[in-house]
Amino acid sequence: MKIFRFGPKGQEKSGIIIDDKKFDVSASGIVYDEDFFCNAEKQETLEKYIELNINSLPLVGDDVRIGTPLTKPGKIVCVGLNFDDHVKETGLQQQAEPIMFIKANQSFNGPQDGIMQPNGSTKMDWETELCIIIGEKANNVTEEEAMNHVYGYALINDISERAFQTERGGTWDKGKGCDTFAPVGPFIATKDEIEDVNNLRVWLKLNGELMQDGSTSDFIYRIPKLVSYLSQFMSFMPGDIISTGSPAGSGMGKTPQVWLKPGDVIEYGIEGLGSTTQTILPFSRG
Repeated sequence: MKIFRFGPKGQEKSGIIIDDKKFDVSASGIVYDEDFFCNAEKQETLEKYIELNINSLPLVGDDVRIGTPLTKPGKIVCVGLNFDDHVKETGLQQQAEPIMFIKANQSFNGPQDGIMQPNGSTKMDWETELCIIIGEKANNVTEEEAMNHVYGYALINDISERAFQTERGGTWDKGKGCDTFAPVGPFIATKDEIEDVNNLRVWLKLNGELMQDGSTSDFIYRIPKLVSYLSQFMSFMPGDIISTGSPAGSGMGKTPQVWLKPGDVIEYGIEGLGSTTQTILPFSRG
């Protein structure tokens, strides 16, 4: 199943994608929130609603805004330096255990809503990544149990401000959690939709020029390891997001380095998880 949300900000409705066509299923009463991801009954209710109404589901037009594919995660936890080629291009130090950081909830953003340059930004960068959507609560789970706690996957971009991240002291969070810095979507694919999550192409173009072209086959730590490892430090609740790292091709790794600026357009995607286009916007307090 592929689920998405659509409509004006703050008024999004629930949708489903079937054979690349987008349908409105909001009349089912189902909302893609924390309760949905852990509630088998609600998931079955949605499936039955689709089955009974398959020939009369309203189509969602291509001109309609696509929103975030879930209402709001409790938290967004990211893994840094999970591709060997990205470690080498950044010149950062690979640690003995996975690097983790948290993006502020204000960074959660729609897949077409634009990404805002922070005030004072000089080194804004991109990182196309696959993210995990948690289903059942995960606390100190084993690697063997880990996939039982995964609902599905989505496309995310771990937008970064490298000067904030590496030159301002303290933690990486300074350059990772800025407003709009975690665009998710266009949809969530349940794990059964993805035949081999460890062999998906990951790519990004900047103003039409290919910058990233990697594969999840180059994961250093695979998904069961990440879910198990991270759940040692905090409970993951239904609808929480874990971002799994990015392959080489970031602006930081280019010679000369390339940084995003207002007016730039990035197009990016992951095989099986769709693609999207974002425009870089100037700073605004909103």
